[in-house]
Amino acid sequence: YPPGELQGNDGFFSDLAGLVEHLCPGAAGFLVEMHEAFGRCDAEELAVDYAKLFVGPFELKAPPYGSVYLDGERRVMGDSTLRVISMYQEAGLSIDEGFREVPDHIAAELECMHYLASKAAEELEGSAPGNEFTFVSAQKRFMDELLGPWVPAFCELIKRESSSAFYRALAGSLGAFIRCDCEYLGLERRDHA
Repeated sequence: YPPGELQGNDGFFSDLAGLVEHLCPGAAGFLVEMHEAFGRCDAEELAVDYAKLFVGPFELKAPPYGSVYLDGERRVMGDSTLRVISMYQEAGLSIDEGFREVPDHIAAELECMHYLASKAAEELEGSAPGNEFTFVSAQKRFMDELLGPWVPAFCELIKRESSSAFYRALAGSLGAFIRCDCEYLGLERRDHA
């Protein structure tokens, strides 16, 4: 939730854009747009848009759950959620008791990808080379089967339903980053986000 997390942290967007620039220049450009939009929006406007898109209390305009997109019928905790849980377990991960969302929430799935990428990097730098391909394979599988197929539609909903340039730029950055990650992993590009 941006207002609470980012208020008074003017360097956040430029620092993040600098880190992302060499990995995915398209995502970095959207981070600049997010920074500009954040400066123009007030906290109440962002809070209302956030709730409308991701929280409710009524119909979510852009549900942040993979199962809504993968299993149809706009329902959570479907078959794809069970596959997500299984992949977390295969990677040695579990859902923290303090996490109050379902396992296929966008934040959890992105955290899983971060974990797998970090483990692959550790193995590359470590004394037992070769294991990184296990983590890279897990990244490919997770992206190809679970995260990559639904994020473009999620990003399109955010762009269409958001009333703030901030969230539209966030969707652009996420979509660009997913495309870059798919390309890096040698997967089919997901161009419609």
